[in-house]
Amino acid sequence: MPNVVYILINETMPGLVKVGHTNADLAQRIRQLWTTGVPLPFELHFACEVTNGQFVEAQLHEAFGDHRVSKNREFFRISPDRVKAALLLACVREVHLGDEIFETPEVKSEVETARRRSRFRFETIGIPPDTELQLARDPSITCRSHDAENKVVFNGEVTSLSDAALKAVRSMGIGWPSVSGPWEWSYQGRRLDDIRREAEGAS
Repeated sequence: MPNVVYILINETMPGLVKVGHTNADLAQRIRQLWTTGVPLPFELHFACEVTNGQFVEAQLHEAFGDHRVSKNREFFRISPDRVKAALLLACVREVHLGDEIFETPEVKSEVETARRRSRFRFETIGIPPDTELQLARDPSITCRSHDAENKVVFNGEVTSLSDAALKAVRSMGIGWPSVSGPWEWSYQGRRLDDIRREAEGAS
């Protein structure tokens, strides 16, 4: 039975990466991780067969330990490509997955619809580039929209809306592992998430 080490990401957990291994079916493992506490299923960033999955997983966890969210969890605040670069050193064969991560076509359709709704875009709510946004919990902290998608300029750096929000709340001493950018940032006194919901309701 193959030893597979995988790197997973999830839209509802911006900035977080899950690194694990399995000796069973990878698609089944991803389905198992989609529990009632996780709004959307995990997406496979990269996976491969290795000679000793448990050893490789442990070495990755050790190498990126300073990025670990909790010592009892397999989540890391790091670019998934950095983990992939390290995992490639032990890779025997890359593992690809398709629609088998969904139990039925109906589930796939529901998830794709939910993902489209979860993806925030400035263009959708009519906010052009270079528009000032305020942190809802402290309007003195600001950023500026950078493009039509979800990129902003925060402290001179181009980053995602959620990553900017996380840095902002952490600067206030709030040590949360992740935050929702559209919920944390506001425009003209209204949270971006509220503006988006209103726009979706009108469409």
